[in-house]
Amino acid sequence: MASLYKKPIRITDPRTGQKVKAKSRKWWGRYRDALGVERRVPLATDRAAAQGMLNQLVHKAEREAAGCREAFDDHAKTPLAKHIAAFECFLHGKGDTEAHVHRCATEVQVIANACKWARIGDISASDVQRYLANLRRQGYSVQTSNHYLRAIKAFCRWLVRDRRTRDDRLFHLSMLNAALDRRHDRRALRPEEFARLVDAAQTGPPVESIPGPDRAMMYVLAAWTGYRRSEIGSLTLRSLRLDDDPPTATVAAGYSKRRRQDTQVLHPEVVRRLREWLAAKGEIDPGAPLFPVSNHVPGGVSRKTSKMMRRDVAAARQKWLEEAQTAEERKRREQSDFLAYQDHNGRFADFHSNRHTFITNLERAGVSPRVAQTLARHSDIRLTMGIYTHIGLHDQTAAITSLPAPPSMAPQAKEQAAPPRRTGTA
Repeated sequence: MASLYKKPIRITDPRTGQKVKAKSRKWWGRYRDALGVERRVPLATDRAAAQGMLNQLVHKAEREAAGCREAFDDHAKTPLAKHIAAFECFLHGKGDTEAHVHRCATEVQVIANACKWARIGDISASDVQRYLANLRRQGYSVQTSNHYLRAIKAFCRWLVRDRRTRDDRLFHLSMLNAALDRRHDRRALRPEEFARLVDAAQTGPPVESIPGPDRAMMYVLAAWTGYRRSEIGSLTLRSLRLDDDPPTATVAAGYSKRRRQDTQVLHPEVVRRLREWLAAKGEIDPGAPLFPVSNHVPGGVSRKTSKMMRRDVAAARQKWLEEAQTAEERKRREQSDFLAYQDHNGRFADFHSNRHTFITNLERAGVSPRVAQTLARHSDIRLTMGIYTHIGLHDQTAAITSLPAPPSMAPQAKEQAAPPRRTGTA
């Protein structure tokens, strides 16, 4: 039976200075745990509060004895760093890329350190909001803030699913609208811009240890398949099926953003250029990356593809400027966004712009939105049409002029003058 009692203690009598027997101010509880072992624990100075605490201990012991032992208490005592390490292992186990796992775990640890969390019980929504607000005050974008929030919310959801805590303390926090504070929007290159870009890369010197012809081939593949940097970097000779009908290029599931094998049909002209490029390369290891630009691929090295595009776009623009026949034309070209790495609207022409070019060209070719979404490998058509499809003034002009002319209208007859109104007077 559980019971409360006052623990006998010895205190010093202030009047005599001698040790005398007394009882503790705090109530103690006596009960048996799940293994039947008698436990004596200090509780509270208030008898009612002490009785409530003792009842909870007895209830917990009875549940454990019945096989209903809760693990939350044990996890609550575990340092948060160990939970984060376990979360990182979980992300690895479900097949996330090394880059995603490292970024997500790092962002969670950064927030935990900044908020000085030591245990699960320290996690606080208000702490996260203060940290993210401070991040934005330091000049970071809303999109970066959302990345951190997405990581810490994923961590808290995992804590609940893995039975490490009862509730998700960040459930009610939501992302901010990144569209109101975009820092690195991309743009699609027009056909004449892309042609000059490829020509500049083809004849240019190596950048990031990647020869010019290899960069040109990368740009063509990216703009005609929509493959991302890491996906381009994963392609090997075995990835290409140039003799199939239709010819295809395949990205293994381990390197695809959506963690599925992605096979893209190749345009006949892309196939022809690939054959020429491969013939010029000579003997190639079938398992080696054709474009070693990503360190997440065996044999790859992290290369700054944005630096490649910046150099090649600048070279193409400089050549275009030098072709001006007059000073007035040169000045007009210098004020133009043609082949500008960053245009007047703040949009960039980096390597990922080739994917924007691919999806925008699908729309220009009259491909239906549903097919464009499939080829873009997007789960949400709003991403395909709202972010990656760029409709410029030239496209709008072409669309309007393609409409049928309004019907001609017959000339209207002149209205007859109304007769004078009679007033009824003579």
